[in-house]
Amino acid sequence: MIFDLQEQRDILKKHNICISYSGPMWEDGVKGLAEVVKTSLSYEDLPGKIAKTIFSVFIEQVTNMLMYSVEKESYESKKREQIPVGSLVLGRKGKTYFIQTGNVIKNENVDFIKSKIDHLNTLDKAELRQLQKITLREGDDNPESKGAGLGLIEVARRATSPIKFSFDPINNNVSFFSMYVEIGQEDNE
Repeated sequence: MIFDLQEQRDILKKHNICISYSGPMWEDGVKGLAEVVKTSLSYEDLPGKIAKTIFSVFIEQVTNMLMYSVEKESYESKKREQIPVGSLVLGRKGKTYFIQTGNVIKNENVDFIKSKIDHLNTLDKAELRQLQKITLREGDDNPESKGAGLGLIEVARRATSPIKFSFDPINNNVSFFSMYVEIGQEDNE
């Protein structure tokens, strides 16, 4: 079967998607995607601060996929590797940019992530900054965290509206986690 690329292109264009990717998220590939995003943003008529904010949120969301996706693809090279899989889009609605990422996570993490994002969505920028300082000092409260727990806080700080998210159950063990973040061109700290 031949994939209808024109139809796919038209769908992306209709939804103002600048960049779309779905597949393995290996570190070198992410670096390449990051360069594409950085270059794409440099061609937009954006204040440097906004371009930097969009790029920062993109990196945080992709890093989360790299670290927490339980869906893996196997690759044989010099050693057998399990590469995390995820999906992402970067697009624009008027003067607002959006980044949506998705990956498969363990169901046992759904409640923790949901409560964390729900809590972050209740905080203003000053409270998010304070929480970031506390988290830096005290560490993360997620026992499965592979980082300092700052990624979601950083995304919430940079977003210009509450983080939108969903969990779609795949089976008893895993769900597809999707996170949608908007960054407007108004003053972003």
